[in-house]
Amino acid sequence: MKLNSFFVITPVVLIFFILLLLTIGSFRQLAPAIHQNAPPDPKVEKLKLQPGFHAQHLYSPSAHEHGSWVSMTFDDQGRMITSDQYGALYRIELPAIGADTTQKPKVEKLHIGDPKAPQADSIVNMGYAQGLLWAFNSLYVMINNHEDNEDFAKQSGLYRLQDTDQDDQYDKITLLKTLKGEGEHGPHSIVLAPDGKSLYVIAGNHTDVPAMDSYLLPAIWQEDNLFPLIKDPRGHATDRLPPGGWIARIDSLGKHWELVSAGFRNPFDLAFNQAGDLFTFDSDMEWDLGMPWYRPTRICHVTSGSEFGWRTGSGKWLPSYPDNLPAVLNIGQGSPTGVVHGKSAHFPEPYQQALFAFDWSFGIIYAIHLQPEGASYRAEKEEFLSGMPLPLTDGVIGPDGALYFLTGGRKLDSDLYRVYYDPQQQKEARSSRRSPKVDKAHQLRTRLEQFHGKKDKGAIEAAWPHLKHPDRFVRYAARIAVEHQPVAQWQQRVLTENDPQILIQGMVALSRQGDRSQKSAMLQKLLQVDYKKLSDEDKESLLRVFELIFSRMGKPEAKDQSAVIAYLNPHYPATTASLNRALSKLLVFLEAPQVIERTLALMAEEQPDMQADDPTATQSSDLILRNPQYGLDIAQMLENIPPAQHTYYAIVLSSLNKGWTPALREQYFKWFYKAFDFQGGRSYIGFIDKARELALEKVPKDKYEYYNKISGDSLLSNNGVDLANIPEPKGPGKNWKTEEAQQLLDSGLVSINFEQGKNMYAATLCVTCHSLRGEGGNIGPDLTQLGTRFSTEDMLEAIIDPNKVISDQYASTVFYLENGQSVVGRLINEDERTYYISQNPFAPDFIREIAKAEVKDTQFSSVSVMPPGLINSLNAQELKDLLAFLMAGGNQEHEIYTGTKTGSKAK
Repeated sequence: MKLNSFFVITPVVLIFFILLLLTIGSFRQLAPAIHQNAPPDPKVEKLKLQPGFHAQHLYSPSAHEHGSWVSMTFDDQGRMITSDQYGALYRIELPAIGADTTQKPKVEKLHIGDPKAPQADSIVNMGYAQGLLWAFNSLYVMINNHEDNEDFAKQSGLYRLQDTDQDDQYDKITLLKTLKGEGEHGPHSIVLAPDGKSLYVIAGNHTDVPAMDSYLLPAIWQEDNLFPLIKDPRGHATDRLPPGGWIARIDSLGKHWELVSAGFRNPFDLAFNQAGDLFTFDSDMEWDLGMPWYRPTRICHVTSGSEFGWRTGSGKWLPSYPDNLPAVLNIGQGSPTGVVHGKSAHFPEPYQQALFAFDWSFGIIYAIHLQPEGASYRAEKEEFLSGMPLPLTDGVIGPDGALYFLTGGRKLDSDLYRVYYDPQQQKEARSSRRSPKVDKAHQLRTRLEQFHGKKDKGAIEAAWPHLKHPDRFVRYAARIAVEHQPVAQWQQRVLTENDPQILIQGMVALSRQGDRSQKSAMLQKLLQVDYKKLSDEDKESLLRVFELIFSRMGKPEAKDQSAVIAYLNPHYPATTASLNRALSKLLVFLEAPQVIERTLALMAEEQPDMQADDPTATQSSDLILRNPQYGLDIAQMLENIPPAQHTYYAIVLSSLNKGWTPALREQYFKWFYKAFDFQGGRSYIGFIDKARELALEKVPKDKYEYYNKISGDSLLSNNGVDLANIPEPKGPGKNWKTEEAQQLLDSGLVSINFEQGKNMYAATLCVTCHSLRGEGGNIGPDLTQLGTRFSTEDMLEAIIDPNKVISDQYASTVFYLENGQSVVGRLINEDERTYYISQNPFAPDFIREIAKAEVKDTQFSSVSVMPPGLINSLNAQELKDLLAFLMAGGNQEHEIYTGTKTGSKAK
């Protein structure tokens, strides 16, 4: 918001404000700038930190044409090494804490390779690194390269760089392993193991698992899901097979690779705590918002042989499945990047024991406070640092005990920061280190994990009794220990086991490791379990065993099928939503009688809340205005939340051929018509339509058109534009600047195309927020008369840099709370005790109240609801077509299309 909206800034007023800022500087955590008698740095001023912490802005790579930095490490001389996401490696010598940060640090581009060697080994453009680590007197570089990048000489994989001639440059390049994967879901970070003898690497779900020398997680992964597989209708990850993202342990020479864990979507980084336990921050799929398989971003405790259940499209596993592990903390929506542990930081003890998790989308560093609980941990999150915009990419604790972090990525402006604790209290912080106390269950889990990846005669006897351990992480470790032993040694023991809990876990193992010849014997044994006496958790595990047997070994023989139906059918519907999901899926697969009627009855009931205890649901509204580009998807969903449990039932029924009557089909297909009214992620409409199409494949041919019509076929287009397939620009795009875009338009609006302009209006999401000729959203101003009020230069400036001028009508306020959190929203009203704010632009009438007593400070947000860079996916002609469409107010009969202005300069 402009200050001169309220008064004229005179020199006297300006001096007054400078003095005022200096006076309150310590409160705003601007100590470094104040101590140097320098004006406040706006890049620091926008940050919100916890009390006692200070931030320094050290360098802006983008301003010096050094790219957008995404990874970092420190070498043995205390120098920082970084990588541009799409470019080279750089080395930086940084000023000490408290030094004059107005002086530029020394930055050099690293020369990789031996100039005296043959051409193949000479200087190369080594970069494109999403992971860097200095260890064993070497620089390890995780290259994430695009195959079509002709400017880069190295393929994706893990490299080791060494300085063998002592000239302080890296002349020796060793490729440790080629990795098949690229882009933002490719290979990522490298960290040093707690023992100091090995390395851990992590990769996203678009990176194939390479051949490993050993596997802590048995390499027998499958989809393992009877739920109809619907792949993303927008085409994301449709060719990706299990097990998704993965973590491996390797030796320093890269000779021995061991798979540790898998089943992730796209975690970028990983870190160990003082107890030697490993953690990562896995991503969500924001397009899945509103779908029953949506999984929020989450903190995972990565144990030996762990599986976390990512599968493509609708195939994702529920966290309650016994053959995968749950998160220790669900965060919510976001884009996870860096993960750092505070064990070596010169911070107060709570932060030395905290995990710092970076969110790129919403500009938050969370402090994850871990408390040992059984064999794993429970966790609480705290907003340690935040800013808008603050696209966080990577972080590391430096040799000085400070937290260093980068912003940038996707060619955004990049910055390097340092966060340190009050120097007067650092001595106390350094002396307060201690490791968390772990209990007997933790110790037991680690002992059982010693049997993973190897055959051991004592493994079965050691693990068997712990298959019924009350701690889920212990049970999981015990089962994996059993699975690593020859199945002939324990198969009969499972089939003769009488303890229901041990039997269920043993059957999980046997369904994964056994063969079809044992299917009937396995089913008959399971039918002896007294279902009513089981806890809800054990019931879910038992139902999962049936699913594993059927998905891996096929449908049962008729006699067994009837017996299983008779066993399960009386318990459906159940008393919990998760049990109903499992039972509906199994009974539909078995074609049980009355399953359609019972499931449709559940779909007619009030939506059950499977996430009533999940704080991520209430967190969503807080995120909307932190990053409008990502927040608008959340806002749209919160305006009219899809009934995820009902959607689950509808998709389950889409696979069923038998048992339908005309009345049941009528009721079923009319549900789809209503479902199209709800708002979800960008793939919601496409998923619903694909389920509808699966169901339509099973109706009589002469009834197809009728059921197609009543299920909402006519709703799938909006003026001919498929809502699930908004037009995509052809590109190639570029990072448009106002001046060059204006020069393009000044060259003349020739060969402009109305339909192309209309498509680009949708592709750049203008239609989501703005009304034009009575159609579109109402979040932003109406654009019908835009061309009569503003020049093309004004339009371009507002599109390219929407944060430059923010109208009072659309400004948001950041409320900094006493508990260290912050809330963003538009201030609608206030009284003596309360602020009334609107956080969802799609539901402006939904008002949140904040007690003034809970608010420490307020500040106008410098971020427009409109995201920047919306036109960066457009090529030159597409940009011309869009601007012509806007200038014409969406009117095809406007003079710009009829010819009187064709070829003229648009002003």
